[in-house]
Amino acid sequence: MEFTVEQIAFMLNGEIKGDKSLKISQLAKIEEGTEGTISFLANLKYEQYLYTTKATAVIVDRAFEPKKDYSTTLILVDSAYSAFTTLLQEYQKLVAGSKKGVEQPCFISENSTLGNNHYIGAFAYIGNNVRLGDNVKIYPHAYVGDNVKIGDNTTLYAGVKIYEGCVIGSHCTVHANAVIGADGFGFAPQSDGTYQTIPQLGNVVLEDYVSIGANTCIDRATMGSTVVKQGAKIDNLVQVAHNVEVGKNTVIAAQTGISGSSKVGENCMIGGQVGIAGHLQIANKTIITAQSGISKTLKKEGLVLSGSPAIENSENLRSQVLYRKLPSIDLRLREVENKLK
Repeated sequence: MEFTVEQIAFMLNGEIKGDKSLKISQLAKIEEGTEGTISFLANLKYEQYLYTTKATAVIVDRAFEPKKDYSTTLILVDSAYSAFTTLLQEYQKLVAGSKKGVEQPCFISENSTLGNNHYIGAFAYIGNNVRLGDNVKIYPHAYVGDNVKIGDNTTLYAGVKIYEGCVIGSHCTVHANAVIGADGFGFAPQSDGTYQTIPQLGNVVLEDYVSIGANTCIDRATMGSTVVKQGAKIDNLVQVAHNVEVGKNTVIAAQTGISGSSKVGENCMIGGQVGIAGHLQIANKTIITAQSGISKTLKKEGLVLSGSPAIENSENLRSQVLYRKLPSIDLRLREVENKLK
């Protein structure tokens, strides 16, 4: 695939400084650019490469002013990072769009409905009464259980498992080996020390524009639905337990675990390896830093929390300073005690 600088600038609503007729066929890092590639400069730590790059074109912020001569063509946009992200998305659509039809062998139930321009990879399984929207891509070895509904323009990558009755919205991406709708961790302790399994009769609902990372597990509800709301982004290796609700546009980094029936608000940012106890509520716009432990409901919006148990980040940082000083404080205290004796 080949495009001119002018075509790319038009798509990004950008202004060109240089030759608009040059041809672009690949994307590249600015330090690795070669003829025919396009890159971007958003972090000024990489500005040095602008003056040496062999890339045909570089996307930069409109406010950027070069300090030296350069040989590449510039495309000026409001936000270089956002513009390059848009370019990556469009490139991904073009590449994914080449996948169409049904590969064999695979199984598709006769009473399931497939939308237009679908792709079903080899060894995929589509159960009874499944409804797939238009432009759905299901890669090899994926499993889609009975009565599942999947909206338009959604992609399930290799090895994804969608259990029966779950609902996946439009424009969603579920990466390899994620499991959507396995049983919630529900067991009732018995008097003899054994555990009785509590049937998990609900489902999982992923609303539109949700992204789920590789090997992430989202458990079905005991009753009702486990819900990941519109625009939420969940990283690899995340555990979302039964009856959890993840709010709109919330982002959750890898190895985080959210216990059953907790509700995470909108536009939250949750770092890696965060643990959230069950039956809690996390207010909108909360930021939780990596390896924090949340053990109580957070009602105030916009807090930044860290530590385990988590407290406000500024308070935790002061505590860490004192913690590092404890050995010297202990030594001084012993000296005082010895003098008093």
